[in-house]
Amino acid sequence: MNRTTLSLIAGTTALAAVTGFAALTAPDASGGDTTTKAAAQLPVQRTSLLCPQPSTSDVAETAYTSFTPVTEGAGGEGGAELVAAGEESADKADKGKTGKDKADTPVVEPKEPGKPVTGSTDGGDAPALIGTAEGEFAPGWTVQETTEVAVGTGRGLLGVNCTAPDTEFWFPGASTVADRTDYVHLTNPDDSAAVVDIELYGKDGALKSTVGEGITVQPRSTEPVLLSTLATAKEADLTVHVSVRSGRVAAAVQALDDKLGGDWLAAATDPAADLVLPGIPKDATSVRLVVFAPGETDADLKLRLASPNGPITPAGNETLHVKGGMTASADLGDITRGEAGSLLLTPTDASVPVVAALRVVRGKGDNQETAFIAATHPVGTRATVADNRAKGTTLALTAPARTAKVKVTASAGTSAGEPTTKTFTIKAGTTQNIDMPAPPGLKGIYALTVEPVSGGPVYASRTLESKLDTLPAFTIQTLPNDRGTVAVPEAEQDLSVLQR
Repeated sequence: MNRTTLSLIAGTTALAAVTGFAALTAPDASGGDTTTKAAAQLPVQRTSLLCPQPSTSDVAETAYTSFTPVTEGAGGEGGAELVAAGEESADKADKGKTGKDKADTPVVEPKEPGKPVTGSTDGGDAPALIGTAEGEFAPGWTVQETTEVAVGTGRGLLGVNCTAPDTEFWFPGASTVADRTDYVHLTNPDDSAAVVDIELYGKDGALKSTVGEGITVQPRSTEPVLLSTLATAKEADLTVHVSVRSGRVAAAVQALDDKLGGDWLAAATDPAADLVLPGIPKDATSVRLVVFAPGETDADLKLRLASPNGPITPAGNETLHVKGGMTASADLGDITRGEAGSLLLTPTDASVPVVAALRVVRGKGDNQETAFIAATHPVGTRATVADNRAKGTTLALTAPARTAKVKVTASAGTSAGEPTTKTFTIKAGTTQNIDMPAPPGLKGIYALTVEPVSGGPVYASRTLESKLDTLPAFTIQTLPNDRGTVAVPEAEQDLSVLQR
């Protein structure tokens, strides 16, 4: 045996010792059992969430609600916290210290899974937040940021789910017209700088801009970018594309209107040929669809409304043509006509991936308020939304393809209340605003968790309402899969590979 072979065996043996070297089970060539076992779904051990800077208004009142559903098999006691961007988190602080000396006081610090906890801040100086959850607090960790602004541009109720960092985001529905003030908020959770490009696409394609290239977001900090400074064109319907050259960020668009209030525009799901935009409020007075087709291929889409009684084709808006690389829009008016509804987009012929979002307006005259619904992923295994209240909470469920049975759980309240669970059947092609009771004995805020039991895919959103004088303030959050579990292929130790 030569020196090279000995060195190879020694190095491989060291790797096995350090990493617990494992080989995936392969079919036995001798004709043994060739059954392939499915990957196990195991709870995640660590989750990161980022919350954007809520507002610059002096009269803003912001609440944060954190919740982790109880997950079977979640290991380790762990913990979760949200701290201001720029501050050192406890897990990176001096390990020799204890208690609050580890880091600046967290804005929110949950005590146990299954029970929500809240924190609050007032005024326009509230920072962006960086959150980390580990152990039993990590699977399905959800944080909602909700802000009330009584007066001024964007007055109303603004809500956003704090999101995980990523490298690409699509935001159809932004604007640079005179009565809109739209910012894209970029938050970097890491210890090295991130470099980001922002592209804007209007009705005629990409808007000319050089200042959107190579934006640096410093470590553990946030960077709000005013969209109107990136291009001179004034466009009512824009698609914002955020791509990260190096590092990773969380991104969200804050859309503020002088007359129609404002809200957060969450990132749309990745480009796809079939999209679902769930939970249009039944009393919506105006609904506007914005769609963008990445690439050079045109898309032709069929529009349908999944109502409580089945799919309906909206008169006058049966189809929408979207040119490749351009943003298209359609005014759908009061499409729901007093009933719950979700918009379904499907190709009329060839499948071309698109991204889409809705701008929804409630109220009339001077008492109008705006929210957004971006196309979203299905609930999948489980999804959760925090910051639900005894009054003003509406959960909408949509089963676009096949009838589905869904289990919904209302958690304990932040101060008191017992969890309660109900099961609902959502018929194919319909949307239902479900009659989910608040937890018995509720005091404070609670969370809602949605878990499909059987049938086809389910999409969901939650509308939260709040009266600000005569203003019908509201915000809408979709419920995509909470990514609380990860697929882990079955593996077994196989040292025989060292002898081959």
